[in-house]
Amino acid sequence: MKPKSTRQPIWLPLAIALAVVVGIFIGSRFTVNKPVAENDRKLNAILNLIAQDYVDTTNLKDLIEMSIPEILSNLDPHTSYFSAEDLKAATDDLNGSFSGIGISFVLVNDTIGVVEVIPGGPSEKVGLMAGDKIVMIDDSIATGPKITNGDVMKRLRGDKGTKVKLGIKRQNTSKTLTFTVTRGDIPVNTVDAYYMIDKNTGYIKINQFGRHTYDEFITAMASLQEDGAKRYMIDLRGNGGGFMEMAVLMANEFLPEGQLIVFTKGRYKRDDGEVWSDGNGSFQDAEVTVLIDEFSASASEIFAGAMQDNDRGLIVGCRSFGKGLVQKEFVLPDSSAIRLTTARYYTPSGRCIQKDYKEGVLDYEKELIDRYAHGELYSRDSMKIDKSQVFTTLNGRTVYGGGGIVPDIFVARDTAGISSYYIEVANAGLLQRYAFNYCNNNRSSLSKMDDYMQFLRLAPSDDVLIKDFADFAAANGVTPRWYYINQSQGVITTNLKALIARDIFGSQAFYPILNRSDKTVQEALKAMNKHKAAFPITD
Repeated sequence: MKPKSTRQPIWLPLAIALAVVVGIFIGSRFTVNKPVAENDRKLNAILNLIAQDYVDTTNLKDLIEMSIPEILSNLDPHTSYFSAEDLKAATDDLNGSFSGIGISFVLVNDTIGVVEVIPGGPSEKVGLMAGDKIVMIDDSIATGPKITNGDVMKRLRGDKGTKVKLGIKRQNTSKTLTFTVTRGDIPVNTVDAYYMIDKNTGYIKINQFGRHTYDEFITAMASLQEDGAKRYMIDLRGNGGGFMEMAVLMANEFLPEGQLIVFTKGRYKRDDGEVWSDGNGSFQDAEVTVLIDEFSASASEIFAGAMQDNDRGLIVGCRSFGKGLVQKEFVLPDSSAIRLTTARYYTPSGRCIQKDYKEGVLDYEKELIDRYAHGELYSRDSMKIDKSQVFTTLNGRTVYGGGGIVPDIFVARDTAGISSYYIEVANAGLLQRYAFNYCNNNRSSLSKMDDYMQFLRLAPSDDVLIKDFADFAAANGVTPRWYYINQSQGVITTNLKALIARDIFGSQAFYPILNRSDKTVQEALKAMNKHKAAFPITD
């Protein structure tokens, strides 16, 4: 596909990228539309009848809040309504920061355990430490079976400059310690980790596409390049998307000038658009492999589709989610908002990313469950491929439409070591709880270690670790079944070591340990070695 003279430069604000239109819905806006005006009068009449004549007293505001999502659910699965509070939380996460106290936590035995205190953050400044347990928040009890992660986040987050009082239990004292923390801006990183997976290959894990993802990505790429990376593995598994512009900027780094990255088509011409590479990317000659799974969606699929359709990189894993609807955000007078679908995304070859949703939202939401039931994640032959939607890449390879990105190299879900015992302890959160307790009990010696490599050298043997974990799980209600424990020993001990290392050294230590036995990562490395002389891909 040849570039057109009217193509947009990569650096221009993109309507399909930012997709944020701040407007106010006022009645006069719709007066030119007769059907809307008539329905507006009808809705107002109904609300007035309820307010004046309904048998019970009602809260019209709450009624409207409950009704809006129901109305929007009849459009498509991704048109959505956000209350003012929910909109702020969603925007803060994508913008790369929020106001809070600067800790990572885990719920252990119905108690909030502090896993990490962010350096330089508000909590570190007042003396909170990893291993502390939060038992009180603003003089209210913060323990018990009803407490949830959402409750904790809501109570700890707040406006910058506001204060929160915490009651802390610490291992070296029986007293409840009191700390008053002034909330501040907390950065949210979207690049979880990057490291050299072998002497030539840099690995980057990206958890979402936020406002600062491209900057984080470039920093990671530059660091890996300095370490000798000649090729790159970009892990987008579990990445549900975010700002499309970030995916476009990332794709541009790998593409020569004049290659289509993504285009959109809407009901009106104003929502149509194309984005082309500008030739200024720094990694146009580097090999690249992209890892995807069934939870890779939206911006992740745009990046993967651009790499695949331009024959620029291998896509490894299983079929992606299939979210290709473009939303624009309309802010309402009370600072709530509607994100309304206005167009569809298409990959360079012309494939629509969006999977079918004609059967309704419920069927759409259970489609991933159906993939498991039909065996799609365990066999390529079971993968849903619409053979009627055939497209070709830049170099003539066949790819298929019908929703989601079908990988070049399918990797079946790894079931080795996944016993009923492992599922039970994992579902109960016992792996994370054990790791937290282990770090808490050994923090003095662990804190003296230089890095995760030293921890792996000095860590207990797998036999000792699995025995200790089985005792811990038994004390928490999971009966030891040694046939299944032995079957899952490798999976359990690998996860425990990765979780312990993350608690001590952060995410940069988590993925290097986990990826040693990650089947998709290992298959991607094999694929890169096989195709090392064939980038761009032609077969």
